[in-house]
Amino acid sequence: MYKIIKSVLVVLFFSALFNLKLYAEVVKKIEIQGNERISSETIILFGDISTDKDYNSSDINNLIKKLYETSFFSNISVSLKNGKLNIVVEENPIINIIEFKGEKADKFKEAITELISLREKTSFVKSSVKGDINLIKEFYRQLGHYFVKIELDIEKLNKNRVNLVYNIDKGDKAKIAKIFFLGEKKIRDNRLRSVITSQEAKFWKFISRNVYLNQSRIELDKRLLKNYYKNKGYYEIDITSSNVEYTEGEGFILSYIINAGKRYKFKKIKADVAEELDGNAFAALEKDFNKIIGEYYSTRKLTEILEKIDRLTASKELQFVNHRLVETLDGDGVDVRIEIYEGEKFTVERINILGNNVTNDSVIRGEMIIDEGDPYSAILLNKSVNKLKARNIFSKVESNIVEGSKQNLKVLEIQVEEKATGELMAGAGVGTDGTSFMAAVSENNWLGRGIKLQSTLNVSEEKLSGSISVANPNYNYSNNLVYGSFNVAASDMTQTSGYESSSTGISLGTEFEQYANLYLSPSFSIMHEKIEAEDTASAQIKKMDGTFSNIDFGYGITVDKRNQAFQPTSGYRSKFLQTLPILQDSSSILNGYEFSSYHAFSDDLTGALKFYARTIHGVDEDVRITNRLFLPRKKLRGFNTSRVGPKDGSDWVGGNYTSALSFEALLPNLLPESTRTDVSVFVDSGNVWSVDYSDSIEDTNKIRSSVGISANMFTTIGPLTFTIAQDISKASTDETESFNFRLGTSF
Repeated sequence: MYKIIKSVLVVLFFSALFNLKLYAEVVKKIEIQGNERISSETIILFGDISTDKDYNSSDINNLIKKLYETSFFSNISVSLKNGKLNIVVEENPIINIIEFKGEKADKFKEAITELISLREKTSFVKSSVKGDINLIKEFYRQLGHYFVKIELDIEKLNKNRVNLVYNIDKGDKAKIAKIFFLGEKKIRDNRLRSVITSQEAKFWKFISRNVYLNQSRIELDKRLLKNYYKNKGYYEIDITSSNVEYTEGEGFILSYIINAGKRYKFKKIKADVAEELDGNAFAALEKDFNKIIGEYYSTRKLTEILEKIDRLTASKELQFVNHRLVETLDGDGVDVRIEIYEGEKFTVERINILGNNVTNDSVIRGEMIIDEGDPYSAILLNKSVNKLKARNIFSKVESNIVEGSKQNLKVLEIQVEEKATGELMAGAGVGTDGTSFMAAVSENNWLGRGIKLQSTLNVSEEKLSGSISVANPNYNYSNNLVYGSFNVAASDMTQTSGYESSSTGISLGTEFEQYANLYLSPSFSIMHEKIEAEDTASAQIKKMDGTFSNIDFGYGITVDKRNQAFQPTSGYRSKFLQTLPILQDSSSILNGYEFSSYHAFSDDLTGALKFYARTIHGVDEDVRITNRLFLPRKKLRGFNTSRVGPKDGSDWVGGNYTSALSFEALLPNLLPESTRTDVSVFVDSGNVWSVDYSDSIEDTNKIRSSVGISANMFTTIGPLTFTIAQDISKASTDETESFNFRLGTSF
């Protein structure tokens, strides 16, 4: 049996070999038909066809495959007979124009054109249509158009040309009905909602773009959540996924699945300085290490240490110094080793800026700490990239190093991806203190120059104000903020104090970081004001009737060592400010001081201590009625602060001095998470006293105080803030307010 099978296999093998040889034939002549636009020589070249060469069926199949790969042909047939190779082709049409009906924005048309494979003046390959339509649909889904419909019309022209018309029905943008945070998140939903940029769609957020589903924004949210958790000590935080589900009648539900893991503290921190560097130059770091050992892990704290290393490197004039973090878990702690070493030595020959269609090159180069001709520093490059990201005008910033003209020279490429920089905001509120409305339009990259332009309008029951402001965050490449504004305001106090006022002014100022965490902010302002007193006004207010013009110089000195600007949990902020008259019809000097300190006692308790003080003194005359001081409402809860302090007849006229001291404890986990409510308890104290224009008015120099509870609730009709307070001490003329609420939002 074995011999029989062996004999059969041998016969089959030689038969196949004979048949292969039988079908092979030498090509003596090549004939091509059907080609109009593509020359025969081009077809022979792309098909790699040669005469006097044996061609079998496999060779012919490869020839056909190569010609199809050119995308020039829709149909190809090849035959070989009597040494003659016959090739019959049907050419694909040429795309004349591509049109996107239903899309008005040129920037989106350009983006789609770059995305799809079919291009104008190239061959129309019908098999590519489906893939291109899917790419366009995905592009619109990224923008929140989950119900987009696309149809392609092919318009045939003469000379085998076609026009492609994509009919795009974007449909309604997909709105986020609900946002859920699932898994072992360990932090309340309200706090997490304040971290991400995506928002649930509510009727009052009709202007906001953040209520629409956007994949790029979702990815940003995941990064923000991860950074937030890591700064809280959750070193192993895992945002496993983000799911988008559509429920009929409800809309899209966005879910973030979070596994926070354990909370870790810094256990050990040390600097590992390479032998070729002077270790003594970094000895001062030991003090900073000891400060945070035992505290919860935070990438922000490590960043501050790395920035100090950068400053030490610069002060010691060390070049090519880099650093990297090596982190390992040890029980319930994190060991951190900072490796400080000498990096690759080369010079930056040139910096190329790529991807900026709107933004001027000068804006990007102005944020670069490293420059052409400088020794390369990975530290300075990373800081430059971070500064560009902080400008909030790019969705992506990446760097790349390529070879230069010589071995020790490199070219640095900065690739940016621009994003929409215009914003339209509005807000409305109603409460026990009246109703108000605000609107603002802003542009963060005006004319591609990196300049911030904003106009605002504020309306309340007694005041109407508006402003236009311009700010350059990096004026003349100095890293200094320079701003200017034009302001108008009108107040109607006829019902309470018997006067009206209107003012127009301009201001010019700057702010810069003089030293680490220390900011200076000098400014000049010019103001023209008109006060009209009615017959019902007091005699003293009538004396202030008239028009006034003044030029003031102001400045502020701020030390900010909070761990974060929004909802800080540690650190402090201290600010002194003063306004001095240069030219004024009714001169006065304003002094102010503010201090706030924060400390997180636990996840369930964060304490805050806040102090506030203002003084104003007339120079040549008494302080103008519109410049007199009242306490802000948030500084003395439980009181109607517009009716606290000296009283002239039936009018509260404000004081020459104000001060306030508050203790507040935030209790984020006091109520069940389903209530979506943050609660805090507080003790406020304050004082408004002294009247310079009359000795007969009681100056009410008395400490006012109150104790109470405040809650921030996220309701179906908008965010609601309410305060319940009980006064402890007050002056006889003060008006208390045991309950206050505010319903409103910005969107």
